[in-house]
Amino acid sequence: MRHGRRWLLGAAAVTGFLGGLAACQDTLRRERIAICRRVLPAVAPQAGIRLLRAAPGMPADTVRVDYAEGNRQHWLTCRFDAGSTLIALTTEGHSLSDSSLYLLKRFYLDTPDAQADDPLGP
Repeated sequence: MRHGRRWLLGAAAVTGFLGGLAACQDTLRRERIAICRRVLPAVAPQAGIRLLRAAPGMPADTVRVDYAEGNRQHWLTCRFDAGSTLIALTTEGHSLSDSSLYLLKRFYLDTPDAQADDPLGP
């Protein structure tokens, strides 16, 4: 009987750990998607831009944002470090240079304007 209780206690501990890990990963995923989505108004500032989709991409450390300008569809991809720090941004035609990425993060993404301009709202 004691062996059964230990097994049950061990299983509960493992389940709790895995549940916490999954919740942490879900929070990181949502944060990355929000950051990449907030890039859109800075990259495509024209009126009439519509967000179509924002979701984790391939490889796993990326997020892809699909959007429409009029009848044309476009995309951008954000790459992150192990956390939620944006380390690269690619659009259909090119990748942002390191200095442009720095300016985007410093003077836009790190400001309240980025949250206010979020295509899904603040």
